[in-house]
Amino acid sequence: MKYIVVLADGMADEPIAELNGKTPLEYAKTPQMDRLAVRSEIGMTNTIPEGMAPGSDTANLAVLGYDPRQYYTGRSPLEALSIGAEMADGDIAFRCNLVTLTEEDAPYSEQTILDHSSGEISTEDAAVLLKAVTDRLHVPDCRFYVGTSYRHCMIWKDGRKPELTPPHDILEKKIGEWLPSDPLLLQMQEISYEILKDHPLNLERKRQGKNPANSFWFWGAGTRPALSDFREKFGKKGIMISAVDLLKGIAIGAGMDCARVPGANGGLDTNYEGKAQAAVDALLNDDYDFAYIHVEAPDEMGHQGSAERKVQAIENIDRMVLGPLTRRMDASGVPYRLLLLPDHPTPVRLRTHVAEPVPYLLYDSTQPQDNSWLYSERTAEASGNRVEKGWELMSRLLQEPVNR
Repeated sequence: MKYIVVLADGMADEPIAELNGKTPLEYAKTPQMDRLAVRSEIGMTNTIPEGMAPGSDTANLAVLGYDPRQYYTGRSPLEALSIGAEMADGDIAFRCNLVTLTEEDAPYSEQTILDHSSGEISTEDAAVLLKAVTDRLHVPDCRFYVGTSYRHCMIWKDGRKPELTPPHDILEKKIGEWLPSDPLLLQMQEISYEILKDHPLNLERKRQGKNPANSFWFWGAGTRPALSDFREKFGKKGIMISAVDLLKGIAIGAGMDCARVPGANGGLDTNYEGKAQAAVDALLNDDYDFAYIHVEAPDEMGHQGSAERKVQAIENIDRMVLGPLTRRMDASGVPYRLLLLPDHPTPVRLRTHVAEPVPYLLYDSTQPQDNSWLYSERTAEASGNRVEKGWELMSRLLQEPVNR
């Protein structure tokens, strides 16, 4: 038996008027999900423990079978593992976003944050801008590392861990209320803005109608993580397939391998089919028992506030991930179990994460179940199936005792 998770980041939503009162998942044309649903268990699960902030860090830990209350030490340390940043016990890791501020003729604190991703800036452009700032900061205890697209990392040696706000939580708002309380972090953000707002690369981006990446934004602080080994915990050899450093960092921390998929970028135009092929190759040719396919696109479209693009992202997953994945697995004759779900909702209306339960679909190629439902938030809620602790869902997929 092989085991697969298809994680559609942020896919869950709420009914939207422009979609005729349907959620993006209900509105999207998803023939592959429909085909699987009639032979699947469908239900709801809580991926965010009560009182914890809703994010892909805590939620994906839960989906992978790790209780976030036990294992979570912060978001950025997980990304640091993927980037290869070295962390000592006293070090603090920070996510360093390249964001778009309004560039109003006003003090830094009066700027408004327009885009947490600077138009999903390319990693190549981001690296140029990151270097332009770090070459002039001269803070010996702070080391910067290039990540992917707008997502980068800073390690502060023996640093402090203040409360910080994710930029996607304050889109279209003046930033003064949410600026870092720590004077060094605030100073670095302010300096980054003065350097980047007139940088030639950003001036060219604006000429091309793209959002400039004109400020650092620090958040997600945390200490070095310590996850138990996935193979020791569940007895399965696993591989992570994701473009996002956070997910690759979780995998590395859990002793899993990470696949490299050309063209996988975490955006709407990611290499969906390449991710499906990587999973099939790992499961059928490379002796892996478990594959985790993470697709960031629905979450990014939710942050952009675009119902149309979120629907497109869901349809892309259905057509270009689930379609080829299940066809190739079925053709191989190898039995498999597949879990499909979002990590958390990212409602288009709110443009940020919420901690509401998410719908899951659990399919077993050996079971001839015949149900009449389709996969959506509404039908999952109506099913009556509920996994209260999201981190127990992995044991359900693997048919292992929960407390192993």
